[in-house]
Amino acid sequence: QVQLVESGGGLVQPGGSLRLSCAASGYIFSLHTMGWHRQAPGKQRELVATITRGETTNYVDSVKGRFTISRDNAKKTVSLQMNSLKPQDTAVYYCAVNLVGSTYWGQGTQVTVSS
Repeated sequence: QVQLVESGGGLVQPGGSLRLSCAASGYIFSLHTMGWHRQAPGKQRELVATITRGETTNYVDSVKGRFTISRDNAKKTVSLQMNSLKPQDTAVYYCAVNLVGSTYWGQGTQVTVSS
């Protein structure tokens, strides 16, 4: 079955960096677009970044220039490098993949940006 497992969250001060990783299994990873989403308390889940199988990337405006999504097809992982973090980046971060019309989610990893 499809499994997505995120890691790398934690507490960081404003201006700091974190790198999130998501390990995928149960499908042909290299063929599918991967996405990172986040959900802050009291807010709707939002799409943060995507990377296609051809490694084309897209970002929500609020993270452009600060976050970088990447993938390693050999290791079946997708990563999100987050720099210059701000308190408003605090959220649970999820990786996700859409397969045949169904979206699969990881369990999420908490990112807290606070001094």
